[in-house]
Amino acid sequence: MPGENLTRDEARERARLLTVESYDVALDLRSAVGPGGGAEPGAPRVFRSVSTIRFDCAEPGAATFVDLLAPSVTRVELNGTELDPAAVFDGSRVALEGLAAKNVLVVDAQCAYSRTGEGMHRFTDPEDGEVYLYTQYEPADSRRVFACFEQPDLKAPFAFEVTAPAEWTVLSNGAQDGEPAPAEATAAGTAAATWRFVRTRPISTYITAVVAGPYHYVRDHYRRTLDDGSTLEIPLGALCRKGLAKHFDADDVFTVTKQGLDFFHDHFDYPYPFGKYDQAFVPEYNIGAMENPGCVTFREEFVFRGKVTQASYEGRANVILHEMAHMWFGDLVTMRWWDDLWLKESFADFMGAFALVEATRFKDGWITFANRRKSWAYRADQLPSTHPVTADIDDLQDAKLNFDGITYAKGASVLKQLVAYVGRDAFLEGARRYFKRHAYGNTTLDDLLSVLAETSGRDMAGWARSWLQTAGVNSLTPQATYDAAGRLTELAVLQEAAESHPELRPHRVAVGLYRRENADGKLVRYARAEVDVSGPRTVVGELAGAERPELILVNDDDLTYCKVRFDEGSLATLRAHLDELTDPLARALCWSALWNMTRDALMPARDFLDLVRRFGGAETDIGVLQMLHAWAKTALTHYTAPEGRSEGGRLLAEATLSELRLAEPGSGHQLAWARFFAQVAGENADLQLLRGLLDGTAKIDGLDVDQELRWTLLEPLAAHGVADETVIAAELARDDTASGKRHQVRCLAARPSAAVKDQAWATVVESDALSNALVEATISGFGQPGQRELLAPYAPKYFAAIDRVWRERSIEIGMAIVRGLFPALQDDPATLAAADAWLTEHPAGDTPAALRRLVLEERDDLARALRAQECDAAAGDR
Repeated sequence: MPGENLTRDEARERARLLTVESYDVALDLRSAVGPGGGAEPGAPRVFRSVSTIRFDCAEPGAATFVDLLAPSVTRVELNGTELDPAAVFDGSRVALEGLAAKNVLVVDAQCAYSRTGEGMHRFTDPEDGEVYLYTQYEPADSRRVFACFEQPDLKAPFAFEVTAPAEWTVLSNGAQDGEPAPAEATAAGTAAATWRFVRTRPISTYITAVVAGPYHYVRDHYRRTLDDGSTLEIPLGALCRKGLAKHFDADDVFTVTKQGLDFFHDHFDYPYPFGKYDQAFVPEYNIGAMENPGCVTFREEFVFRGKVTQASYEGRANVILHEMAHMWFGDLVTMRWWDDLWLKESFADFMGAFALVEATRFKDGWITFANRRKSWAYRADQLPSTHPVTADIDDLQDAKLNFDGITYAKGASVLKQLVAYVGRDAFLEGARRYFKRHAYGNTTLDDLLSVLAETSGRDMAGWARSWLQTAGVNSLTPQATYDAAGRLTELAVLQEAAESHPELRPHRVAVGLYRRENADGKLVRYARAEVDVSGPRTVVGELAGAERPELILVNDDDLTYCKVRFDEGSLATLRAHLDELTDPLARALCWSALWNMTRDALMPARDFLDLVRRFGGAETDIGVLQMLHAWAKTALTHYTAPEGRSEGGRLLAEATLSELRLAEPGSGHQLAWARFFAQVAGENADLQLLRGLLDGTAKIDGLDVDQELRWTLLEPLAAHGVADETVIAAELARDDTASGKRHQVRCLAARPSAAVKDQAWATVVESDALSNALVEATISGFGQPGQRELLAPYAPKYFAAIDRVWRERSIEIGMAIVRGLFPALQDDPATLAAADAWLTEHPAGDTPAALRRLVLEERDDLARALRAQECDAAAGDR
């Protein structure tokens, strides 16, 4: 669609011309219930949206445009003059000419409800037929709900008015302004009302929000005495679908919320600026959560329907705190354009972990950060699409794809390094000055660096050049020499970088020396030194003369962002004694380093799997254990040589079942091993056990086979042809809910049948009938590792279809299809050649950059898998 992909240059020019004074947005959502659809058969269900925008123009007489993605526009009025909608609206923009110094624009449109999680998403709960609505905009989907200047630096105050069924809960960013006023009933005869909301402070379009529906709503409040003696009162709310109310632990959500508000008030010296604080857990959400001020939205999977491990509670708490940090980093102070997306996401990722550890019960949050978040960053930073933390974002499609492991986890890791570099006090004082100096405004990198230079006295420009403005990840390896008595004569840290990104950065690192010195033979640290690593080789003088270590751990305590390597002696120690390493963070760092070696084809996949089989059961941190399970599954599926997969899978399943039986009854570890066993089960005896756990003929002491675990056990049975459509239908009858429907769709697509795969492919690629959540579920079930031959015909179909998919579908669905259906399981040179041929036939400049990036990334993962398989095969030949 022309103009849909706003460019940076267009945004800059519009920001130069315009200053937005205010928005008044009126939404009529009564059409969400009862008969729906547009004027023509098959047309989308629509709602009325009326935007009144007051704005100034620096050059009277100039022309600009307003963004709007809508099926139709009824009326456009500029400064009292009616414009012809057919003449000024092209489907994505409303053209405005002859602007005055001060302008009032009214756009009355018919906007479409979404089934893709973009704009105003409409969900019908299959359990009770109730309709739920919510908005999701980032980076640029508010234009699907109301006419606006869709860019982050044209902030303005917003006042929303929403007409909807009277029994609904309706929320927006601002507090409700008085009681809802009666309105004409809906087409279905349901009573209706109009809610009005207090005008917000100046915010960007992409963080405005509306949540509406018969939500289960729980209230609480937060109270704090400020330094000036005044009292800050923040009304709190938490809501979810009625069908999830029995599972909703709102008290825990409020506990973490209050702990977070205390933490940020203690450290930011700027009171929460947006009045109330609602948190809505909504269905079919595309992302983890969104920081809409006063009305944060989360995916409803954070409302746990069954037993989960403490890692899940920690993960939810981290997301709550991440979004709360955004109230300051992102909402109060916002990046000017998406180049500086890191100014909000990196800070929120870092501050979320920081608050998690210091303010909540999850004191081991930095272990999760080191093991899980950084793993995401390391992968992203080695793709051909890697970019500096401060990226070059040309347009909105670029922006959409840059919500990645670099912007979030690498950026957060860099900030953790920055705290070590400038000191905690200087870092937090810099944040405080940044908020006060730029409140309700927009910033760039230089604005942040200037306050940090003030508070730290450090050269921030040099640090930024190395860490924020270059791409790639460095590797740090210890190099040790010893005298005849076995003492260290010299310990150095070698730094390397990839040829494609040769920057050698300054690193503040700790180097730990470990040995087995207790009676029980546990590996403990007996010496540690911090050093500033720079250049290719740095000597750690402080450790000279130390007794010979059995393990040298570079980046002990995880102070910097790097890939850790080992000398031969340390690697031998880990192969034999990894389970004896007592410190959980050090152990997590070693596991992460071993995984990076496997990904880089420096360690055979069979060796990594052997380590998991032998030492995984000793892992005490449940988050690390679940990460090991994910890595082991990837190693078996993608990095193991084809001739070794069957035996490798059998051995892994055997070890997993043993750990499941040994795990403490009722523990999170037992649940984690049970879920992993379902993923790797393949032998007939394994499948019989899964079936027995489902029908009650088999039991494992302490293992509660609740509904969520039942679906987990059923999927592999479906994938192996043991559970047919009748069995899956019976399970849906037990759990006839929205969650159950998603599980059913995934299990149906997992069945080993050519007809099943054809149907799954058609429903996702050839039709747009499925919602985003069911597209995701179908894709997940479609690609089963044990069905490579069955899936082979879809490799050429994929490359033939993705052009059309990208043109015809929304970017969210397009991304899901291009990523999710890439033929990664056809891991052979022919598939790599097909990807290369597609890229050659679709050169940069002629193909949407975002689409090329996605294919390049998947192609790179496939090439990495083939290199790892070669490494694994060579180990098998020895």
